[in-house]
Amino acid sequence: MTHPDMPKPPARDWTVLTLMAFVAVLVAASFAALPLKWREFFTVDAIHSVGELLAGFAPPDLSPRFLTKTAWAAIETMSMSALGTLLAVIAGLAFSLPASGRFGRAPRAATRGALNVLRSIPELVWAAILLIAAGLGPFAGTLALAAHTAGVLGRLFADALENAAPLPEQSLRTNGASATSAFLYATLPQTLPQMLSYTLYRWENNIRAAAILGVVGAGGLGQMLKYHLSLFQMQKAATVIVAMLLLVALVDAISFALRRALTR
Repeated sequence: MTHPDMPKPPARDWTVLTLMAFVAVLVAASFAALPLKWREFFTVDAIHSVGELLAGFAPPDLSPRFLTKTAWAAIETMSMSALGTLLAVIAGLAFSLPASGRFGRAPRAATRGALNVLRSIPELVWAAILLIAAGLGPFAGTLALAAHTAGVLGRLFADALENAAPLPEQSLRTNGASATSAFLYATLPQTLPQMLSYTLYRWENNIRAAAILGVVGAGGLGQMLKYHLSLFQMQKAATVIVAMLLLVALVDAISFALRRALTR
């Protein structure tokens, strides 16, 4: 028998349990609906076919002429990712101000809706659309990276601004500072390290995406890879794949070094 003055135990929250059960049912239904042929994947014929395919890649084409061509394509891919990320940062900062609610609820909802559209469309789809307007080449790929990444960074930057402590900016406004000055000297310094971390992370993603965008004709290493694979020039394709791996590793190392420098 419980005493009337004793606190009642908290009511069980069934929301999380219901959500977990729904996810479990969804995962089970996904496995049941997909025709997963695990046995065929590990048969002797499948393993033999994969072995023949991998053997065709060796050795990579290391002729000086082709290595020079691959190096220029790698520079093009790197440029696409860097410029696309830079354009996305500029657009993301512009979107983040209204998306953080600084101009009211209606602009916040409208801007976040636009950001949802930008980031919900994959880079490959953006590239396929922009190729019609910009033509084949790295320009369309750069714009595709910028469009998708602007949606991602705009949302992340807006959330960072919303989660910033409001007291420093309010104190400056109370002491007579303008809204712009208070934002630049109080709120922006709080969120800038987080924004830079988001930017570096998206640059890492964009270097991988830029290498794939060439498959639809957006230039760079991806376009070379598609061309040589379509002609079954496997040794040349192997060289391009190695260049992709080295380029991703280089960008990862640069990004890691920059993040460590920012956190010191």
